[in-house]
Amino acid sequence: MDEQTVEQVRSVIASIPPGRVLSYGDVAELAGLRSARLVGRILAEDGADVPWHRVLRADGNTAEHLRRRQLDLLRAEGVAPRGDRVDMRRYRWGAESGRAPESR
Repeated sequence: MDEQTVEQVRSVIASIPPGRVLSYGDVAELAGLRSARLVGRILAEDGADVPWHRVLRADGNTAEHLRRRQLDLLRAEGVAPRGDRVDMRRYRWGAESGRAPESR
């Protein structure tokens, strides 16, 4: 994967405001990619210094191995999960306007 792709994904993730979330698919779309899985791969390899915890599965679930840490970080930002799931309709960035943030 090329450096430009990595930086596009990192830039989108860095722009998610505290207390808001996006799905892997949302990030892929905003970064101009076709694959949500690629977003996950980039986060796994090069995501420690961006707010990775603001990226969730489309249904609001976290990755199982990150669940406790991710939900703790989100709670600290004011996100109130229901059980182990975040309400994407409520906390998804752009939900207040009824649409996702515009692509860059």
